[in-house]
Amino acid sequence: MKIFHVSAECYPAAKVGGLADVVGSLPKYLNRLGHHTAVVLPHYAMPFFEENTFEKTYEGILQLGGFEFSFEVLKEQTNQLGFELYTIAITELFDRPKIYAYEDDTERFLSFQIAFLNWIAATKQKPDIIHCHDHHTALIPFMAQNCLAYNSLKNTPTILTIHSAQYQGAFGAEKITYLPEFDETKSGLLEWNGMINPLASAVKCAWKITTVSPSYLDEIIGYASGLENLLRFEREKSVGILNGIDTEVWNPTSDPMIHYNYNTSSFELGKNKNKEFLCEQFNLNSEKPLFVFIGRFVPEKGADLLTEACSTALNQNAGEINILIIGSGNPEIERSLQGLKNFYFGNYNYYIGYDEKLSHLAYAAADFLIMPSRVEPCGLNQMYALRYGTIPIVRRVGGLKDTVLDMGDGGFGICHDQTSIYDINHSIKRAIELFHNPKKMNSLIKVGMGIDHSWHSVAEKYTTLYKTLIQ
Repeated sequence: MKIFHVSAECYPAAKVGGLADVVGSLPKYLNRLGHHTAVVLPHYAMPFFEENTFEKTYEGILQLGGFEFSFEVLKEQTNQLGFELYTIAITELFDRPKIYAYEDDTERFLSFQIAFLNWIAATKQKPDIIHCHDHHTALIPFMAQNCLAYNSLKNTPTILTIHSAQYQGAFGAEKITYLPEFDETKSGLLEWNGMINPLASAVKCAWKITTVSPSYLDEIIGYASGLENLLRFEREKSVGILNGIDTEVWNPTSDPMIHYNYNTSSFELGKNKNKEFLCEQFNLNSEKPLFVFIGRFVPEKGADLLTEACSTALNQNAGEINILIIGSGNPEIERSLQGLKNFYFGNYNYYIGYDEKLSHLAYAAADFLIMPSRVEPCGLNQMYALRYGTIPIVRRVGGLKDTVLDMGDGGFGICHDQTSIYDINHSIKRAIELFHNPKKMNSLIKVGMGIDHSWHSVAEKYTTLYKTLIQ
């Protein structure tokens, strides 16, 4: 099968969150099953795009209402990612150092989608599947079916994967003129609650909808920022497929980003050496249990509770623990977490921003990973943690519910039911108790490290799904 994955992110080219990890992995494993898979994303002014060689394969013009933009389709020359990578360069819109957070994001990503469809229609390509990821590419199913210029793609199956239903890309109805010409009687397929809503449109128009975990599919029917009724109505064409992780990139046996490599037989020595190395950098005591949070500072991740939760845990446990926070996001949360360093020197530290190498090292060094998420469509961090012998402390929600079983129920993690200060700290107390029972803790670590969360089985599930659409 010839499959195009269209996305705003793809690791290692352009990453903000888990979307990039999925799009950077699934196509590689689909190729290994014998498919011809390519990824298409915008050409940003970011290091990957400047450091690698791209060849122009197509150039064209796109209309965005009354605006006209020239664009180029570029192909990465080495196939170093394990799949073909195409980027669409629109200088006025994407020659910028960030992926999101610009006032004209609506125009940017709509132009990207139009350029993609212009390219494959003009070059008479016949993909078997167009796989769209999140709202940034979610108008493709509507345009492929209804815009006159793309009549040749009308019968091409489209899939939407919802990585987060909270972000929908809605914009004012007056911008409907941005779209290429289409039958105006179909405009209802674009609208939701008086707005043009790309995510809602794709839920209506895509041939199949997937979410990144089975539990998240169940949850968004009850909570999806206004799309609940629509998702209930389209439930029959929806399926939850749990994400995997790239076990070649995330492998403590060979990972070049960690201080000391180890496996299921040598994890005690390996984790201790990594912990000593990390704690030395952050002025922490490596003999104490190390709790780590890695992620974005947004309410969905429970990050608004981190400052109070950390302060409570450090006060209640009187210097018995270490906490390291790695992340960025809401400036107020950043400031409050930064301020804790003044009160808990030697037991607490904080790194502002995201650093891939530091994240790998933190998974290898930490004893426990804290994930008190309110919303977690899949979550990859808990899978990375298990792979590296770090016990996840999670709230039972979304993909966390699907991947972490509490040690009290015969599992290998620590789970709680609410995103609250009490629940987080009760779980931390359980973790401290576990830390002082090394025989039991090592047993749980060994189980966690042995769980297969690789992309291979996930790619097989997507292959089965693709075949049902083609047939």
